[in-house]
Amino acid sequence: MIRAGRYTRTAMALHWLVALLVIANLVLVWTIGWFPDALVRPAIDTHKSIGITVLGLALLRVLWRFSHRPPPLPAEYSSPERAAAHGAHILLYGLILALPLTGWIHDSAFKDAAAHPLRLFGLVPWPRIGPIMALDPVTKEHVHAVWFSIHGLLAYGLYVLLALHLLGVLKHQLFDREPVLKRMLPAWGSRRHRRF
Repeated sequence: MIRAGRYTRTAMALHWLVALLVIANLVLVWTIGWFPDALVRPAIDTHKSIGITVLGLALLRVLWRFSHRPPPLPAEYSSPERAAAHGAHILLYGLILALPLTGWIHDSAFKDAAAHPLRLFGLVPWPRIGPIMALDPVTKEHVHAVWFSIHGLLAYGLYVLLALHLLGVLKHQLFDREPVLKRMLPAWGSRRHRRF
C-alpha cells in the first residue's frame, strides 16, 4: 500500500472550511426558489456573505500553499494522472476565487445596491466596487447582466470540477487502494503529524 504524505493542519482546515462553505452556497442557490418571499432577501445576503468569506479563505489557502509545499503525489501516479491532478487543482483554485469576484462585480452593478447595503452575515459592512456603482444606469444594467451570466457559467464549471475531483478521490481510494484521503485528514493521536 502506498504511504500517504499529509498536508499541514492549516491546509486541511482551510480546505474543509472552504469546501463546506462552497457546498452550503451551492445548496442555498439551488433551494432559494422554495423560500418564502420574506426569506429570499436574507438568503441572497447570506449567499453573498458566504461568497466573500470563501474569497478571503481561498486567498489564505493560496498564500499558505505558496509558503508550504504540499506532500508529493505517490510515485506510482502516471504522468497523465499527475498532470490531471495539478491541472484540476489550478482550475479549482481559479474558480473558487473567480466566483466570488464575479459575484461581487455583478452585485456592485445591482441597480438597487444603494438601498440594500451589503453587510457580511448582517454584521460587518462590506463595500461594493465604487467605479462600478458610479456607472450610468444603462451601463450598470448591462454590466449587471453580463457578470451575472459569467457568474452562473463559472458555477456550472465548478459543479463539473467538483464532481471530477470527488470521482478522482473515490477512484484512487476505492479502486486503486491508494489512501489519498489520508493526505487531507489529520492523523489523530500521531505526534509525528501534528504540524501546522
